[in-house]
Amino acid sequence: MDKKRVSRGLWLLLLLALVIGADRVSKIYVRDHIHFALVITVVKNFLTISRVENTGAFLSMGDKLPNPWHFILLSVLPAAALAWGLLYVLLKRGLTLLNQAGIIVILAGGIGNLYDRAVYGSVTDFAHMNFGLFETGIFNIADVAIMVGVGILLLNAFMRERLQKRQAAAEKVVTA
Repeated sequence: MDKKRVSRGLWLLLLLALVIGADRVSKIYVRDHIHFALVITVVKNFLTISRVENTGAFLSMGDKLPNPWHFILLSVLPAAALAWGLLYVLLKRGLTLLNQAGIIVILAGGIGNLYDRAVYGSVTDFAHMNFGLFETGIFNIADVAIMVGVGILLLNAFMRERLQKRQAAAEKVVTA
């Protein structure tokens, strides 16, 4: 293996660890210091903190599923997908750094929530935002990481498309 690939792999694992670490620290703090009935206003009419334990997935989907379906759909399949994703991003050649970073951040968010589900039986959510016309569900750092990772992937796709259009236009000028 070449040094560049190894160093990039180490950088990606560090990013993974940092995002998981930030998620863990925030959830531990919320579990230890914020009681279920407490609502903390951080930014008036915009951002509040309140503790919720989510036994389902996104917006509590699947929380009423009976076992073994609950376990299979919310633990086994996500664990397999996260393991595959980690192997993919570390071993696949030709991925841009932005693609790798986006996938790693998504995986870190998934791992953070899967860890909670495995250890506590639920995922700790705590942040809520109100944008006036719409408001979010209650979420956590892992959820934010997943959304940021998707944003990075979309940005990368947009940048690659623009680059391809520029190259195509340049080729037309050269051949004309």
